[in-house]
Amino acid sequence: MGKILSINVGARKGIAKTSIEEVNVLENWGLEGDAHGGDWDRQVSIFPVEAMAKVPDHKLQEVENGGYTENFTVSGVSLDDLSVGTRVKLGEAEVDILHIGKEDFKEHGRPYIVSREGRFGRVVKGGRVKTGDEIKIIGVSKQPSR
Repeated sequence: MGKILSINVGARKGIAKTSIEEVNVLENWGLEGDAHGGDWDRQVSIFPVEAMAKVPDHKLQEVENGGYTENFTVSGVSLDDLSVGTRVKLGEAEVDILHIGKEDFKEHGRPYIVSREGRFGRVVKGGRVKTGDEIKIIGVSKQPSR
């Protein structure tokens, strides 16, 4: 089991997100108040801090000082355990991981690593999530990738 280090939402796409202490996660939608919510397969983004080990030394300071672009920053779960097809529980909510990274990599700031190692998926069970809540691997997704 791991831990949720931060929760981040943004009212518009393409801007750094604002950190909040707790959020309502809506089934088949995403985070309340976040621009990425909707009927698609990237409703939620999860970034495991363990992926920072993959950032090249010359990019590390830039990535660490960039604003949050992920919804949930987590620690304590191996990258292998957060693979496509995994269902995770974040606080009361459950998310199926459908993608790792994006098709087009970003080259600057925090998006550099999130676009390569972020986990993206759909909310299959809504609920409240607070900073400090656990993230648990609870099984294999029952939903096919779209």
